[in-house]
Amino acid sequence: MTKILIVYHSQTGHTEKMAEAVFEGASSIEGVEVVMKRAAAATAEDLLWADGIAIGSPENFGYLSGMIKDFFDRTFYAVENKVFRKPYVVFISAGNDGTGALRAIERIALGYKFKKVYEPVIARGDIKPDDLEKCRELGGVLSGGCRMGIY
Repeated sequence: MTKILIVYHSQTGHTEKMAEAVFEGASSIEGVEVVMKRAAAATAEDLLWADGIAIGSPENFGYLSGMIKDFFDRTFYAVENKVFRKPYVVFISAGNDGTGALRAIERIALGYKFKKVYEPVIARGDIKPDDLEKCRELGGVLSGGCRMGIY
């Protein structure tokens, strides 16, 4: 069974809507177990369990969410050298352009030695149906690629 972890933080509900859409897409692939956790509840054990990870953050002050940063801070040393090339994708709910949050996540992912497998979804402003469809696709691509052993 392929295992996908979705870690996200949301204050307004926007990123949570996106996470739910990623969950729908990832769950649409047969033979895949998907777990969705808020960043504060996600652990190093969750990260080690997963075959692939989707990371969702709001853009806060042009940067990633403090809770997502906290997840990374809490898990890094426990998983160091144990998650080499783990496939990951990113989704961001942005009030501005989202690039600061994306840059921060991608830089941290380099430290973990994760492997980016799909272009990020950045929703600017209110979440639109098209944003949610892109999130479903993001989840499906991560899940399907992990299931087929592509990543």
